[in-house]
Order: sequence, then C-alpha cells, then structure tokens
Amino acid sequence: MAMSLNQIGAFSATPIASDSAGGEQPTAVVSASAVWRSPPANIRVSVQKQGAEIDRLSPSPPMSPVRGGMRADLTVACQALMTETEETVREHRSVGATEREGTKGVPVYVMMPLDSVTMSNGVNRRKAMNASLQALKSAGVEGIMMDVWWGLVEREAPGEYNWGGYAELLEMAKKHGLKVQAVMSFHQCGGNVGDSCTIPLPKWVLEEINNDPDLAYTDQWGRRNNEYLSLGCDTLPCLKGRTPVQCYSDYMRSFRDKFSHLLGDTIVEIQVGMGPAGELRYPSYPEKDGVWRFPGIGAFQCYDKYMLSSLKAAAENYGKPEWGGTAPTDAGEYNNWPEDTNFFKKESGGWNSEYGEFFLSWYSQMLLDHGERILSSATSVFENHGIKLSVKVAGIHWHYGTRSHAPELTAGYYNTRYRDGYLPIARMLARHNAVFNFTCIEMRDHEQPQDAQCAPEKLVQQVTSATREAQVALAGENALPRYDDYAHEQILKAASLSDNDEMCAFTYLRMNPELFQADNWRKFVAFVKKMREGKDVHKCWEQVEREAEHFVQVSEPLVQEAAVALMH
Repeated sequence: MAMSLNQIGAFSATPIASDSAGGEQPTAVVSASAVWRSPPANIRVSVQKQGAEIDRLSPSPPMSPVRGGMRADLTVACQALMTETEETVREHRSVGATEREGTKGVPVYVMMPLDSVTMSNGVNRRKAMNASLQALKSAGVEGIMMDVWWGLVEREAPGEYNWGGYAELLEMAKKHGLKVQAVMSFHQCGGNVGDSCTIPLPKWVLEEINNDPDLAYTDQWGRRNNEYLSLGCDTLPCLKGRTPVQCYSDYMRSFRDKFSHLLGDTIVEIQVGMGPAGELRYPSYPEKDGVWRFPGIGAFQCYDKYMLSSLKAAAENYGKPEWGGTAPTDAGEYNNWPEDTNFFKKESGGWNSEYGEFFLSWYSQMLLDHGERILSSATSVFENHGIKLSVKVAGIHWHYGTRSHAPELTAGYYNTRYRDGYLPIARMLARHNAVFNFTCIEMRDHEQPQDAQCAPEKLVQQVTSATREAQVALAGENALPRYDDYAHEQILKAASLSDNDEMCAFTYLRMNPELFQADNWRKFVAFVKKMREGKDVHKCWEQVEREAEHFVQVSEPLVQEAAVALMH
C-alpha cells in the first residue's frame, strides 16, 4: 500500500502542502536596473607565428502503514539512517558545497527534470515533486541540480524577470533539507541528447536574431543554430541596447537579489551556462533535425559575421591576412570521420600545420575569452555570498584515440595527441576559483564503439590531471542515464582522484520514474551511500550494501509514492 501525502510528511516530520489544482501560480516579478554599463571593448585574439610550414593539403584558410499511524520500525530506521548520515558527512561550510574540510566522501546531487518549472512559471507536477524530493533526501542525497531557464524567467521583455516557479521550487528544496546547484541556463532546451521538452530563448532575443541572423552560430553551409547566442557578439550592444554578457550578468544579479536569503545555505553552487546544453563549447554536433549523428566529427561554428570579423583581425595581426576569410574548408561535414578529411587526417593533416595551429588557437581562445568574460561577471555578482561557481565541460570521447581529436577541435577544445586542450580551461577556471564540472564519468572505453576510437576513461584521466595541475576542484556528471551497478562502480572509481583526493561533488542524471523503480532505486541508494562513505571508510562494500538494502525495504512506500506521482 502506498502512503498518503500526509503520511509522507510525517515520515520527515515536515508537512506537505496539497496540490491545489487550477490554483493561481505565485509570481515574483523583478525589474532590472535601469542603468546598464557600457559594453567593454571587443577582445582581440593574437596568435604568434610559428616556424612550421603551412600544410599544402589544407589550402583553405579559409510497510505498509498500520492503522492509526506509522510503523515504529520505519520511523526508527529512518531516524537512524539520517543520524548516521550527519555523522558521516558534515554540513558544508558557508562557502558552498564544494569545500568540505575534514570530510571524506563525495556528496551526490540529482538533476531535476528539465521541465520542473512550467511555461506559465509554476512548479510542474507539484505533488510528484514533493514526494520525489522527500525520497531523495531520505536516501542520503545531498541536494538537487535545477536548470533556471533564461527563456522562462525573462521570456516576455528585457529586464522583466518572473521567478515564481523557481521561488516555490527552491522553498521545497529548503523544506526537505536539500542543497541546490542552480544552473544559469542561457541556452535553449531542445535538440540535444536527453532533451525531453522545448524551452526556446526569450522571445525578444529571438526577435533580435530574426532581425540579425548573424547573432546565431553559423556553419560553413549557412545553417544557423539558435541554441545559444554566438560568442562573437558577446560585447556588442545587440540586445535592445545591452550586450549578451550584460544580459547574463543582469539575470544573475536579479537571481541573487531575489534569493539572497537562500544563498550559501540552500543554494550552494551556481553553474554558469556558457553554450549549448549549458556547456563551455561551440554547438558543433547538433542532433536536431538529424544534422549530426554519433560519432561524427562535427563542424566548426564560426561563420557568422562577428566571428569572421574577429578571424580577419587575428589573421592580419598574425601577418597572414589571406587566412582571415574563412575557417578550414577541407574539414569535412558533420558526420565524416577524421580520415575522410584533409584537415583532420593523421598524416599531413591541416590540423598539424602552421595554418592549422593559427586557426585552432584563435578558435579555442575565443571560447576561453567567452568563458573568462562570463565568469568575471558571475564572480562580481556572487562574491561574498557563500556561493561556489562551476562550469560544465563536455565529455567528447569519440575519436579520442586519433591524432587530431577532431570532435574536440570543432567543439573548441584544442586538444590533440601533442597538445593538452583541457589545461587552459582548468587554469581559466582556477583564476575564478570555479569548479571544473565534467561529464561521461560513468563510461568505460570498451563499452563504446572501438572503430571510432572512443576512450572516455582516458579522457577523464586527462581532465583529472589537468585539474590537479591547475589546482582547481573537479566535479562529475554521468552523460547518459545509467542505473546499473557497472556504471556506478565506474563512477566510484573515477570519483577517487588519487590516494588523498576525491571529486568535490557528483551530479546524477536524472530524477524520473525510472530512478524510482524498485531495482534501480535499490542500486541507487547503495551507490549514494558508497559515495558518501568515502574511500577511506573502514567498511567493506558488502556491509555498505547490506545497510542500504535494509533502508530500501523500510522506505519502499515513500518511493512508490514518488514513482506513481511522477508518472502522472
């Protein structure tokens, strides 16, 4: 028998408000400051000439409750579990979730559904959300990660922010004692792996893109991508008098002011969106409309007039103005493989020429400068508010075993067999004391297509080394939904960075009905407990699993409630 909501409330000694169907959603509308700073000067990239010859092949520079109350053993078991949890993992210090001095183990967060807030700015499936958050807390989860969509909050007009649904959702998290990683999602939802709904950019932003299509990323065939504004226009007042970076900064400032009472306590981390899927990268492998399919190499995204203008200036400054008209035109198409192209092939490929080094340095530096600008804004907004900043970097593991690493190059990561493309990113994050959040932590090399030379484990090892050298904290996510022990074991292995170091946090993809299915939930609870126990715990994993199994049994009604509510 499933428990009622009132019984679920009793389970945690916190009442659960009933879901008032048809009731008016609370709103919280905030206006932006009327005074906006002047846009900073465009950052120009300078690339120094090297002595190598340009490659001639790349000429294209171009339990059931008892009657009358809750079973005593359920209450006692839950209280015992939570007591043990508190003893094992202390509360984070006020500086945020990623600094836990003297604490072993890796805190686990769970990603919320993408559509947790509705288009009318209310909480989606409120009853399910309450039950689910309570279940997560009971399992020992540290907190949740939620997308805070620009396209919802500032949808109607520039400077008008409606935080209504997020205000309610954050209060829910606080009530259940969950920490929150809030993602400043300046990208479109829809068109990427796992996107289950569509949330476009704000209406007024799309109007500006319609008036000036070059505000969107563009490939060499003229295909526009509206997932995220081109970084080429970062510092241009192209959005109703503001620059994109000013819009992002004003948005974060409004969030800070609206939720100042939760910063450093409930809200412990701000992940700053910097590109498609919220990741610091170019939209080089768009799945929408079948443009790209795994494991294609993708395509360079620098053909809007603002990016080309920067490329032209960089080429002139380098002393090769003929290289400034276009990106490589022999780099193939989205679904080619490296050896299909003159630019990415291993022998005498253009990527390893003087021209290739010039172009790839410019292309990757533009992405780094974009990250630097937005992180500088985020730092000024959130400093001294007990918040940790983080940036998500994509785990592009296919063709990793080739010399050129073509998919990484088109995404903006200048990483090849002869060059570390992740150390510059790590150093940029270190300057702002931001966390390096990396995906594909759950993957093993042999699970992936070997003809495409996929190597996620080796990629994670490289990123781990880069963050260690840059002295920046590393957090992880799984790239795809996985509920099996095999994936959990790989995450546990990857989270242990060295003999005396661990990831600062792990975010689990994602809260949904599948997670609450009996077998998946049993494995998840054991996984969370293992992560929180830490690698130095003086227990065998079998003992940890037995303890988790006992808790799964007594918490089953709560989980059933969450699963049923989510499905409806």
